[in-house]
Amino acid sequence: MKKVLIIEDDRFLRKVIVKKLSREKYQTTEAADGEEGLKLAQSESPDLILLDLVLPQMDGFEVLERIKNNKSISKIPVIILSNLGGTDKMNKGLKMGAADFLIKAELNPGEIVFRIKAVLERSKKLKK
Repeated sequence: MKKVLIIEDDRFLRKVIVKKLSREKYQTTEAADGEEGLKLAQSESPDLILLDLVLPQMDGFEVLERIKNNKSISKIPVIILSNLGGTDKMNKGLKMGAADFLIKAELNPGEIVFRIKAVLERSKKLKK
């Protein structure tokens, strides 16, 4: 069973994603702020991280930077999930090492699962 860490401060959205992922047989862990998310990334070693950008304590870009600079967790694929659209934010996240960038307002839970599966599949091929 694949483990997904969801770092999202919007409780309702977090619960919707958890419910959808659980139905798809993913194990989930949740964090409501950047610091907690970073700690869980280190202690849980999830297979994938869904990361919001606007977070209390530490914003998503800082969380992403710390993940990618930490050898023990740097290979975990990160999907940014944000309403901060725009090419500049997307490019920044992808250049920093995010595997994908999803805009919340344009998604439904089914599409999130589809993108997670695609990123995990790419990640598996890269490890071979």
